[in-house]
Amino acid sequence: MTNLHRRRALTLLGGFGAAIMLAPSAAFAFSVDKARKLIDDVIADIMKIINSSKSEAAKLRDFEGIFRDYGDVNVIGQLVLGADGRSASSSQKRAFAKAFQGYISRKYGRRFQEMAGGKVEIIDARAVKSFYEVTTKSIFVGQSPFEVIYVVSDKSGRFIDIKIEGISLIKSERSEIGAMLDKRRGDLDQLIADLKDM
Repeated sequence: MTNLHRRRALTLLGGFGAAIMLAPSAAFAFSVDKARKLIDDVIADIMKIINSSKSEAAKLRDFEGIFRDYGDVNVIGQLVLGADGRSASSSQKRAFAKAFQGYISRKYGRRFQEMAGGKVEIIDARAVKSFYEVTTKSIFVGQSPFEVIYVVSDKSGRFIDIKIEGISLIKSERSEIGAMLDKRRGDLDQLIADLKDM
């Protein structure tokens, strides 16, 4: 892929992966089949929103609903904050997770219309140590098909990362959030407030 297509794919698939990484955990023991079904179900839900005739505002609300209804946003918030979150209080971590939930749904959701008419196919699922890799092929109008790997935790049964050509969504968002925090001189409360308006 060219750099332009890579950036475009990251933007489009970022929100896609974001919703999936916040998917609900399985009841107890997890398996390759459950990991595969988890990704299949959430992809179906997201594509339903993308291909609906609803307004952009309604789609963004629906997309955030996936975060709210399926997600463990507190865990995702901690992963994205990384080292910057170590000194945060419990209330700050919760507030960040909630603000990040809205921010990420708006950031990626606005680009979803470019995925209308496309499809994502699961082509493989396998166990790798303490997690599962679910490999998909994404086919969007005007682009060559490309591979995306979703990583599902064996312990929680939750999606914990997405890799597009080896680029981790969590790491990309951690870098961006870290840069935002640096601009605010480490003021996490200010970042939380600003994320609500982005």
